[in-house]
Amino acid sequence: MSPSVGLETLKNNNRLQVDNEIEHDQFEVSIETSKSSYANAVFKSFTGFAKDMKVLYKEKVFVVNVLGYVSYNFVIGAYSYWGPKAGYNIYKMKNADMIFGAVTIICGIVGTLSGGFILDRVTATIPNAFKLLSGATFLGAVFCFTAFTLKSLYGFIALFALGELLVFATQAPVNYVCLHCVKPSLRPLSMAISTVAIHIFGDVPSSPLVGIVQDHINSWRKTTLILTSILFLAAAIWFIGIFINSVDRFNQEETGSENPRRPELSSRTP
Repeated sequence: MSPSVGLETLKNNNRLQVDNEIEHDQFEVSIETSKSSYANAVFKSFTGFAKDMKVLYKEKVFVVNVLGYVSYNFVIGAYSYWGPKAGYNIYKMKNADMIFGAVTIICGIVGTLSGGFILDRVTATIPNAFKLLSGATFLGAVFCFTAFTLKSLYGFIALFALGELLVFATQAPVNYVCLHCVKPSLRPLSMAISTVAIHIFGDVPSSPLVGIVQDHINSWRKTTLILTSILFLAAAIWFIGIFINSVDRFNQEETGSENPRRPELSSRTP
């Protein structure tokens, strides 16, 4: 092989090596750019979420609504878990699971539909929703509390069914408030935080806590009365919501205009 051919080959090899190094550098740069873009996107998402959460928790109507809902769900969750056992021990029910299950299903369906119907009939506004929430929960608590004081099984079933019918009437108004107290872009987050909160602070801890109380008291009648009394707390929290200045933001634009269909949605009249 002549010296000129060898020199040309060496030049080609050097050129290829330089090209490979350039391609490698460009590939590394593209990877770094992708990582940086992904990190920026994650950071922007996190900061956006944090800002939305700050706005949400500054909304007093939302906070009061969720606090009442947590208290309410604390009782309902414990009812569903301990109800049959309590019924069997207090009233010697032979089919406690069937009785509690039937009462819950029937009253749950009828009560939920009735709550939505009543809210529409009285004109759906945030203050009216809080009135329905506090009133239905208070009356339901009275019936359920009285039911557990009775010695008659049939009297217990009748009053407990009426109580559950009333407390389940809260489903429509509580979700109405969650959707209407925030601007449209925050509706999904509002519902998500509400759902997470009522489970984390409501029905998840209620069952073991009620079990601990029962272990100390050793009386299912007293335990159920203590549990049911928490419904009065939920009613009181929702009652406070009636007096909070509220704005229906369901159709509010992101620019900040209020719902033109309901110019007067704030009310301090119980």
